[in-house]
Amino acid sequence: MKSPPLVIVGLDAGDAGFIQRWIQEGDLPAIASIMQRGCWGRICGSELVCTQGSWLSFFSGISRSEHGYYYNHQLKPGTYDLQGLTARDAQALPFWSHLCGGSRKVAIIDAFETHALEGLPGLQLANWAVQQQYNTAPLPVSAEPIGLLPDVRRLVGEQIQIDVFKPNGHSREDLEAYHLLLRRVEQKGRLGRHFLMRDQSDLVVIGFSEAHTAAHRFWDYRPGGIHYSNAANKEHHLSDAIRDVYQAIDREMGLLLKQLPDKANIFIISLFGMKDQYPTTGLIEAFCRQLGYHVLSEGTAGALNPLSSVRRIIPLPWRARISRLLPRRVQDLLHADHTRNDTNWAKTRAFAVPSLNTSFVRVNLRGREPQGIVERGHEYERLLNYIEADLQQLVDVRTGEPAVEKVTRTVEVFHCCPPPVLPDLFIEWKAASHFLERVAHPKVELVQAKQFYDRSSYHSFSGLVAAAGPSIRACGHLGEVSLLDFAPTFLSLMGEPLLQKLTGRVIDQMIHREAMVPRGPTWPQEPGEV
Repeated sequence: MKSPPLVIVGLDAGDAGFIQRWIQEGDLPAIASIMQRGCWGRICGSELVCTQGSWLSFFSGISRSEHGYYYNHQLKPGTYDLQGLTARDAQALPFWSHLCGGSRKVAIIDAFETHALEGLPGLQLANWAVQQQYNTAPLPVSAEPIGLLPDVRRLVGEQIQIDVFKPNGHSREDLEAYHLLLRRVEQKGRLGRHFLMRDQSDLVVIGFSEAHTAAHRFWDYRPGGIHYSNAANKEHHLSDAIRDVYQAIDREMGLLLKQLPDKANIFIISLFGMKDQYPTTGLIEAFCRQLGYHVLSEGTAGALNPLSSVRRIIPLPWRARISRLLPRRVQDLLHADHTRNDTNWAKTRAFAVPSLNTSFVRVNLRGREPQGIVERGHEYERLLNYIEADLQQLVDVRTGEPAVEKVTRTVEVFHCCPPPVLPDLFIEWKAASHFLERVAHPKVELVQAKQFYDRSSYHSFSGLVAAAGPSIRACGHLGEVSLLDFAPTFLSLMGEPLLQKLTGRVIDQMIHREAMVPRGPTWPQEPGEV
């Protein structure tokens, strides 16, 4: 007996609060229909400590403690240098990689943080219309079979690239981006329906990243945003731009669902939402240095380095202004040079890995870092206690409220030894509609200068799942579901053997066991990479 088709629709950064509100107002009928005839819940778990790498963990079922991907610039292991990375560098393959060499057909369009794989029957298109990181090279498009790309261009035209953030941009440019996003959503829907018409697929995965791009690009235009009161913005509908893009995606979902067989098992997935927040890069750096965790060189140390010499000559306020004008990749290179050459590693116990919003702190651990001084065991744990206690004492000077929302200790949430690749601490800052220029600690005051990339929005770490179909219980609200449980659940729904390497479990509370195809034995180990 063949298992029902499995359909997964990814809504990147689909905010659960927005979705709930607009369902109640009747704006998202397709998503509402799935929730009404099936079940829904919140996606949670230790994987959601930062945005990048979350979809990689979701599709692969492999924890980020194993694949190690958490940001597009990470420490190169064994050094204090930064290296640019993508999800592909992590080499954690999506669950459908285990269908290679079989007879099951797939239709994959823009599954986030994945790439097209050889040896899979069916059609795959990756990185055609996805969220691109600001100031980084666009991810290369990949397709299988390779001849698929000309067909895609004939059907919908060339790629539409849209900046997620336009520093110092004008509302006219945002209005152009709004129309491009709506057009790209329609293109994605047409591609999905075309893929389905070409072949009957056992697995369909389609990702809509436009909700993510729209939320960042039009965050300040939404009701309550800083541009909302501008009459011209209301006239051009930018105040409703985020909702309009959600509605466009929902409309394409509805058309796609009409084309699917009634027996299909359908999942709608979002891994994180949206919140007010400006970059916090300068805060975590000031925290580490002013509280004595990261110690800079004194006297002539680093004097032979030209960049260090120039940095000492230029006053700090000027350096901040100059930095705002530089591309982000150049800022990262300068920061890495500064950290590597202007640090007294013999006295530094911990330091920040540069990032925009979620902050990363790395202990200068003996045996892991090139010049590590902190011993494993009690000294390591004691240091993390001190850092966490100091972070919890930070106060937003403007509001008087705590500045830090949550501190995640890697060894605790991933039940591991000090991580070889991941930071030792992930810091989530509290949502704020203003730039955190000054943050107070009982001992010092932390000050950061605005960067060129001063986007006002970031992400809340709570996802959403809605599912319906012959194998899905119509049980309503599920509560919280772990992100790592989906890959084994998907394999189980397809009647495929489970991998011992997957640490998640099948989500039994949402599955009709009697409606499922008996699966084969558990594979003893993961097959080799395609």
